[in-house]
Amino acid sequence: MPGKAAPVAEAAPAGQTRFAEHAPEGRLTAQRGLYAGPAPIVSKDMYAEVLQGNAQRDRGSVTLEPSAKVTGNTYFGRFPASYWQRWTTATEVKLEAVVTGDGLLSLGASDMLGDPRVVDAKQVAGAKSAKVELTGKLDKFYDGGALWLDLETEGGQTLRVEQVRWTVDAPETIRPTAVTICTMNRADDCLKNLQALAADVSSLDTLDAIYVADQGTDLVESREGFEQVAKDLGEKLHYIKQPNLGGAGGFTRGLYEVAGHTATEHANVLFMDDDVLLEPDLVVRMTAFSNRSANPIIVGGQMLNLLHPNQLHVGAEYARLNTLEPGQPVQHSLSTADLLGVDEDGNPNRQERRLDAGYNGWWSCLIPYEVVKAIGYPLPFFFQWDDAEYSYRAREYGFPTVTLPGAGVWHADFHWKDWDEWHRYFNLRNSIITAALHSPFNLNLLSRVLMAQLVRYLLGMQYGLSATLIKAVEDFLEGPEVLRDGGVEAMKEIRRIRDAYPETKRHKATDVPGIASNDIGIINSAPRPSMQRLVLIKRILDKVLGRSRFGLGAVPIDEAHWWHIALFDTAVVTDASQEGVRVRSYDKVKMFDLAKRGAKVLNRLRKEGAGVQEQYKRAMPELTSRDNWKRLYEL
Repeated sequence: MPGKAAPVAEAAPAGQTRFAEHAPEGRLTAQRGLYAGPAPIVSKDMYAEVLQGNAQRDRGSVTLEPSAKVTGNTYFGRFPASYWQRWTTATEVKLEAVVTGDGLLSLGASDMLGDPRVVDAKQVAGAKSAKVELTGKLDKFYDGGALWLDLETEGGQTLRVEQVRWTVDAPETIRPTAVTICTMNRADDCLKNLQALAADVSSLDTLDAIYVADQGTDLVESREGFEQVAKDLGEKLHYIKQPNLGGAGGFTRGLYEVAGHTATEHANVLFMDDDVLLEPDLVVRMTAFSNRSANPIIVGGQMLNLLHPNQLHVGAEYARLNTLEPGQPVQHSLSTADLLGVDEDGNPNRQERRLDAGYNGWWSCLIPYEVVKAIGYPLPFFFQWDDAEYSYRAREYGFPTVTLPGAGVWHADFHWKDWDEWHRYFNLRNSIITAALHSPFNLNLLSRVLMAQLVRYLLGMQYGLSATLIKAVEDFLEGPEVLRDGGVEAMKEIRRIRDAYPETKRHKATDVPGIASNDIGIINSAPRPSMQRLVLIKRILDKVLGRSRFGLGAVPIDEAHWWHIALFDTAVVTDASQEGVRVRSYDKVKMFDLAKRGAKVLNRLRKEGAGVQEQYKRAMPELTSRDNWKRLYEL
């Protein structure tokens, strides 16, 4: 925000310089044309689609037989022209390819409605490893649209296309970039991603360093392949063992290290989860976009669902801060969309419109060092909402977040993770802190939202989840001291609290304690009530009076609604992971105790929240300082 004072004076200590701007070598590669994914589970149609005839698609090349058509109008094949026009200083992009044989190469384009056109084309005949260039101006894409390469042969023609690159004029200097991978007891997953980077020369060439912040007990360095990958990555790899400070502590270590070893503020840090299936070209696409951006911006990669590799999680998202609702798709955004399918109007699922994101998940997210200098480091949240808080804080200082289409990694599907877990504590506590820092913080509205959640949890016989919510609000009211140790004690304490509630534990359906497997039959839910408030009152009265419709039954996870679960004495509910079940049993004493405690703490939130909000605001400069993270890292 212009004129706003930075909360922290960021000064890198003297140390070995690893990061300095360097001169470009020729044009800047913005992305590569690839024709197959990094793993067999990924459909080649995500990269290029064969519309007619036969074609051989390999990772770096495609060969068309006679009378064939191949289009690059696909998720990974498209060049996000709208985003380049809006956010960068590039005015045109060149498509460069090495071609052998005969056929037609054409540069397709779309607008915000998806209507296609051709902006450049070349017919080749008798080519032998000939270089072909097509040019597209970045001038008619402000509200949406993309560019892509189409290939076509006629009868008797064959065509091989390889070494496809989308290039733009290089800037005067190239920003140094460091990848940071945060890992905790996912040694095999982390090693696979290091190996993927080591095997991809083009993506590796854009990186100056790779940091691995290992916070676990099952260490990456213990794996057989680590010695080889360390040799392959050479001086670029920096393997760090540190205390478990959650995702916030792991990712922040990369910012901390870059700040301590940079000769320029024009550096980038690219966060990357340890358990993703990596498309290495993501590194090329995100770093190039940042290098040509008109001003420093946070560049986010998109998430694709690992269990459903054709699905895009969301095109771009934002959070409703005051009501604690993250992950909201922005208007016109694709959401859980099959990228090989069509929408309700029969049109292919393409993200044609340019979207403005509120924040981006840290499964892949690039943060320029200028942002760190201006706003400080992330808050020591341990886990959850660290990414959203940082983006909303950055926006207040004039640094927006851009979610870049086509820069995607595959991450475990969110809806296959059960909500009733220990990390829900951090989700709730940190969301309230974020709302206090970056929203109007309407305490009456916030209290109603939390009370509605608590009532639903109690009616759904989720007593451990209710206790989790209460503890999150109590700890928020403790003020910024709760963040002093980075969340280590909070994690231990919430796990201890939840351990007292049987429904927080997962069992095999054939081995449920005290319940014979053959006695559990599915009882399906009625549709969502049209008069929810009346049904809510009725369900509360029934619970208070100890009335129920069903003694025992099984409930699928997608039907485990409060209005349905409240009808049971005992409900055996499928865990969202589909790997077991949770047993929810009515307990009148727990319900009344938790209801009283919840009402008391939410009343405190209404009365004391404004004062606590000021405490967090005053503590921000210290909490987000380099000295605070140095203390947490025990350096």
